[in-house]
Amino acid sequence: MNAEIIAAGSELLTPQRVDTNSLHLTAELNALGVEVVRKTIVGDDRDRLAESVRAAVSHSDIVILTGGLGPTEDDVTREAVARALGRELVFRQELLDAIMARFARMGRQMAEINRRQAFLIDGGEALPNPNGTAPGQWIEHDGRVVMLLPGPPREMKPMFANECLPRLMRRLPPLVIRTRVYRVAMMPESDLDQAISPVYTRYSNPVTTVLADIGDIQVHLRSRAQSAEEAERLIDELGSQIEQVLGDRIYTREGETLEAVVGAALLRRGETLSVVESCTGGMLGERITSVPGSSHWFAGGFLTYTDAMKTALTGVDPELLRRHGAVSAEAAEAMALGCRERTGAAWSLSVTGVAGPGGGAPETPPGTVYIGLAGAEGCEVKRIFAPGDRQRTRRMATQAALDLLRRRLMR
Repeated sequence: MNAEIIAAGSELLTPQRVDTNSLHLTAELNALGVEVVRKTIVGDDRDRLAESVRAAVSHSDIVILTGGLGPTEDDVTREAVARALGRELVFRQELLDAIMARFARMGRQMAEINRRQAFLIDGGEALPNPNGTAPGQWIEHDGRVVMLLPGPPREMKPMFANECLPRLMRRLPPLVIRTRVYRVAMMPESDLDQAISPVYTRYSNPVTTVLADIGDIQVHLRSRAQSAEEAERLIDELGSQIEQVLGDRIYTREGETLEAVVGAALLRRGETLSVVESCTGGMLGERITSVPGSSHWFAGGFLTYTDAMKTALTGVDPELLRRHGAVSAEAAEAMALGCRERTGAAWSLSVTGVAGPGGGAPETPPGTVYIGLAGAEGCEVKRIFAPGDRQRTRRMATQAALDLLRRRLMR
């Protein structure tokens, strides 16, 4: 079976509000073996919402609407769904009594406009809402199921768990969905897809999705089967071939961040890390400390944006900086070695570069970054060129630094 989710509300079309309900519902439906095939956000417009509902019920087994069940003029979900299904809205006295009783328990008198929440789509079943005044609705229509759920998550989540899930479980055939998320650092999306597309295009189950971010690519596999064992087998069959093609470029198969993977490796080895940053301005340290428990393996670091601070905090020779410049392999090496000596960490990473958009020189144009990695056996330096906007260059630099350490820890 498949499902569509429609979030109703003009506020969700503004930059201030995000539809988080659909994420929760997708996870719950996937756990039942239901594939979510489309998500839609529609403003407070009866005609457009009705049109979206008609389209959804024409090709999806389950349609879930969230929001628009309040008492005000812009709460149009009941009317829109009734119009889409060709049904009437029927006043239900018992629903009004329940709403009035809730207001009475709060010591308030119900406003007349709350009567709108006591209308039920003909043939539908009311879903009680102990956390609000808006009852939900469960409607069976031409072999499909349409659910109307309140928009506030504190109302929607318990209603779906307590009222909708048991009903769905009675209707659904046994079907299991399993997922796997590979992540790869510092590989262009086109190169990755060229490498693995001959493998994954042979399969319709699992489905493969490739998502690209700055310096990071995710490969999502999703299988569907009658049993958990079969779903896992399908994932393993395709996944093992992808792993063989990509090899150690894969840094996780569980979707963790690169900083979390590096931290886990350091923790297993009983080792620590420190950093010294210039062009990234603390971004590397921020990523590291975003990992819970990072205090067990992260010693700390230095932010050395000027030549004077590089010398004062990590002991970089001023003559070296005058001769080679702050953006150089020599500076990155000296920064990493000095950081390791001063912090006593097993490993130290340094980052120095030209984030742009201005600055730089012919030999070090904007986007040029040097990364140093110092350990017990000395220091290695890597140069990357990541032109673009300032944020992209800085993010790419931190990704390259963490991946350099990850690969060293694998040796």
